[in-house]
Amino acid sequence: MPRRTELLYMDDSYIRKFSATAIDMEEDAVALDKTAFYPGGGGLPSDTGIMRIGDEEFKVPVTYKKGDLVYHILEGGGLVKPGEIVEGEIDWDRRYRLMRMHTGLHVLGAIFYERMGALVTGNQIGVDRSRVDVNIEGFKRELIGSILEEANRILSEGRKVKIYYLPREEALRIPGIVKLAGAMPPNVERLRIVEVEDIDIQADGGPHVANTNEIGKLVLLRTESKGRRNKRIYFTLEP
Repeated sequence: MPRRTELLYMDDSYIRKFSATAIDMEEDAVALDKTAFYPGGGGLPSDTGIMRIGDEEFKVPVTYKKGDLVYHILEGGGLVKPGEIVEGEIDWDRRYRLMRMHTGLHVLGAIFYERMGALVTGNQIGVDRSRVDVNIEGFKRELIGSILEEANRILSEGRKVKIYYLPREEALRIPGIVKLAGAMPPNVERLRIVEVEDIDIQADGGPHVANTNEIGKLVLLRTESKGRRNKRIYFTLEP
């Protein structure tokens, strides 16, 4: 049995259903040889959905990564034996909303970086609202409004979002490849790159939309000052 979960979403964020083989159990969670469920991380919550095992169906409220394995909690304590085939299906409406938020946040962060050299100091992506923290001084709502306006113009232009891989050393030579303050990409030989055409390029491991015209409009909810050089912006999507 393999001791690694193949992450299907890394190459195709639009996979909704898949078949896989159980390779480990941990209390009420099953690890699979492959999965389309994102296990959470980088401010992005884990996927939810359902798992079908024979004639039984279980809700999957949480997914998590442990080492090289991705575990799926089975609500109700379903028991799966190693070698059994399971059918997984993610909650697509929730996932797609998170994908749109995630790519939108990348564009927003790229504009802050391009205009002001500001890095992202934290973020939390949600279904109803998301937030991004940036290290800027001089916190004026008009400035934030103009940056969201620019972001929405870019989103409406239908820019492609490309996913590819580069050797770590080559990737880290790209200016602006890291826009998260105090954080470096994982220590692996090849990095997964997410590039939004002509606006952003980052090492990133989460699901994204394929084109910015899928995102909709970023809408400012409120702002907070979290210190002299740490500002927080809450936003949502329309529609």
